[in-house]
Amino acid sequence: MKKQTACSIILSALLISFSSYAAAATYEIDNSHSSVGFKVTHFVSVVKGNFESFKGTVEFDEANLATSSTSVSIDAKTVNTSNAKRDEHLRNPDFFDVEKYPQITFASTKVENGKITGNLTMHGVTKEVVLDFTFNGTANDPWGGERAGFSATTEIDRKDFGITFNKALDNGGLMLGEKVKIEIEIEAVKKKVAEPAV
Repeated sequence: MKKQTACSIILSALLISFSSYAAAATYEIDNSHSSVGFKVTHFVSVVKGNFESFKGTVEFDEANLATSSTSVSIDAKTVNTSNAKRDEHLRNPDFFDVEKYPQITFASTKVENGKITGNLTMHGVTKEVVLDFTFNGTANDPWGGERAGFSATTEIDRKDFGITFNKALDNGGLMLGEKVKIEIEIEAVKKKVAEPAV
């Protein structure tokens, strides 16, 4: 009897654990209503840019963040700073070297309240980064879909990823900042679960 009770407790715990995991919904990032941007210092001002093409998914359960995750792939050649000459320079080996490293990727390893930890791979180098994130809620769209919104920010040192191009100034400073602020706005559409065949 005791053995049966113990087995029942273990089985119940497994079912609860599985149910918690299964509660995480899958959302696909809507590229046209999302943005992956960055800011970097140039002399005494700040240059802003973004990547125009990226894709990814978000597994999200607000009630159990430990089951949540995200993965994103960015097309490096779509870098855009609203200056064609500068963008072409960013694509060459001085910076992103897009012919050799066409993708920038991020895959989360842990999600907790307000923080996403994961591996960022850029310019052939993978480093762990931590993003501050905010869940902006959900909304139903006119086409029967559900959308979720997220904002995230972090700061990286581009030298950590082997992007070291710079020029020294007469006053001893540098033309370009080495710290890069990343700002992300995501709108994602909940993936519909296929109904089982009868």
